[in-house]
Amino acid sequence: MPSLARRLFSEWLGTAFLLAAVVGSGIMAQKLAGGNVALALLCNTIPTGAILAVLILIFGPLSGAHFNPAVSLAFALRGELPWRIAATYIGAQIAGAVVGVWAAHLMFELPVWQFSITSRAGSGQWLAEAVATFGLLLTIFGCAARTPAAIPYAVGLYITSAYWFTASTSFANPAVTIARSLSDTFAGIAPSGVAPFIVAQLVGMAAAVIVGKWLW
Repeated sequence: MPSLARRLFSEWLGTAFLLAAVVGSGIMAQKLAGGNVALALLCNTIPTGAILAVLILIFGPLSGAHFNPAVSLAFALRGELPWRIAATYIGAQIAGAVVGVWAAHLMFELPVWQFSITSRAGSGQWLAEAVATFGLLLTIFGCAARTPAAIPYAVGLYITSAYWFTASTSFANPAVTIARSLSDTFAGIAPSGVAPFIVAQLVGMAAAVIVGKWLW
């Protein structure tokens, strides 16, 4: 078993890379898409799904590659991760997510400190976040029960798909939601939308824990 320090560093660094990919690819997409929002979203989607598969392959053997407070909470609820460790994971994930956003800003020579003005609110958006998180956790639980080696690819493909079939473009991650509020770029979310998104994500997570236990 890797030391706690190595596990926390893996969660921090992995989440930082995830956010650098999400925000950085969004900035690049907006620069190159010529105002075509659908093309920009596609250009944002592919790197996100791809980096998830890579990061889970790299860090999965060390920390489990959660990169997501909803995932860590779900495993704590299932009795598979001590609550104390889950709390430290969540802290590392949020810190890493913020650093990843700042790294993206620096790479594209944008102001490091900023807040998004992109409004993402309404019942459809909140339902989308609950559905997106529910599906993400079921993907993880289902693969873990039968084909653990498929988790990196299944998660990457699920998020790639969920970017397009959910109204919210599938944040499905409280750390991602918090960090994206600190970026007034293509991937941003206004700070006022963060709390409802996180509530919806936790509802989806709780439902997945219940259904996952019943199915597997």
